[in-house]
Amino acid sequence: MIASRDRFDVTNILLRSLDRLEAHLEAERFRGYDPYDALSSPLFRLPVLRSSKWLRIAAEQWLKRSQVNLRPLLRIPKGYNPVTLAFVLEASAYRARVEPQRADAFRARAAACVTELARLRTGGYSGDCWGYPFDWEAQYGRLPAGTPTIVATGIVANSLFIAYRLLQLDDAFEMCKSAARFVLDDLPRTETEDGTFCWGYFPRDTQRVLNATMKGARLCSQVYSMTGDEAYLEPAAQTAEYVARHQRSDGSWPYAVGDTRQWADNFHTAYVLDAFDSYERSTNDSRFRDVKERGWRYYRDNFFVDDRIPKYYPDQLYPIDATACAQSLLTLCRFEDVATAVRVADWTLREMHCPDGHFAYQVRRRRTVRIPYMRWASAYMYVALSRLAYSLADGVDGQ
Repeated sequence: MIASRDRFDVTNILLRSLDRLEAHLEAERFRGYDPYDALSSPLFRLPVLRSSKWLRIAAEQWLKRSQVNLRPLLRIPKGYNPVTLAFVLEASAYRARVEPQRADAFRARAAACVTELARLRTGGYSGDCWGYPFDWEAQYGRLPAGTPTIVATGIVANSLFIAYRLLQLDDAFEMCKSAARFVLDDLPRTETEDGTFCWGYFPRDTQRVLNATMKGARLCSQVYSMTGDEAYLEPAAQTAEYVARHQRSDGSWPYAVGDTRQWADNFHTAYVLDAFDSYERSTNDSRFRDVKERGWRYYRDNFFVDDRIPKYYPDQLYPIDATACAQSLLTLCRFEDVATAVRVADWTLREMHCPDGHFAYQVRRRRTVRIPYMRWASAYMYVALSRLAYSLADGVDGQ
């Protein structure tokens, strides 16, 4: 438990850090680099580099692992990512509740984010959907910039739903309902004989990524919670059952089913846990409670050093990654382990918050990589620290 005085002191520290981070986000106009934006370089318009899958993947991995930011040299522009705006939207909703004296300003910014997210939708599908503003070459498919995915759409829609609940922004919920139509109508399903299934990562895709399909389950269950429409509930339950059946005996989940990506890591495990918890809260269906509790225990036992440093993988400390730190705060708050979240935030602020306000990308064994990634690090930490401030202000509803 955290004493009231300690909560007050920690909240003030968080709000000062958030103001410094917010100043950075606003100075950059919410635009920035991304670990996966290598193909935005004009070099990849050249015929050989445009057509070679393995050269493109190698370039992405090389730039992502670089300890020096070579993007200005490669003429890679700072991108405007809808997921960044979603994080700012969600953070604004939390801060409006934590800081009532500034609530009108945060509400106005949230409304502006909803308007921008509407503008950034990818057209041509059954419902609202979003992708990333850069080409992405992966082993399992090539995604041109803007290609909608269940992950980007699921993250954006979750932030829209939270903004609707906390700020009563009706337009935000209408976009959630529309996004559910994209998931239900435009994403392929890999089905089993007993009726469970896994949604594809993007249209025409059949890879089975567990955290991705759970984001679809979360979205559909959230829409069901407001509409009572069983057409959203049944598919959410079916794909949640699919993921539950692929939980390992130790409580973990592999990243994917049916291919070599069998690892478990911090933030993908947390995504699954958050989605199961949101499903249960939204539907009052408790059939997956044991699944969730086994996963939570695995997560808490394997991804933290001294209850304050988030690990990327269960068997190694490095790299300590900004997304793992941010998502750890969100999941710890959701599962009401606020004391651990405070310790994680304290470590992250001390070790990864840079003088200009942005957050470092990774702490590696021999050095800290301070490349300013907007979506992956700074915007993610903005929503995570805002969520912690909300929890400290007794905002216990973690939808």
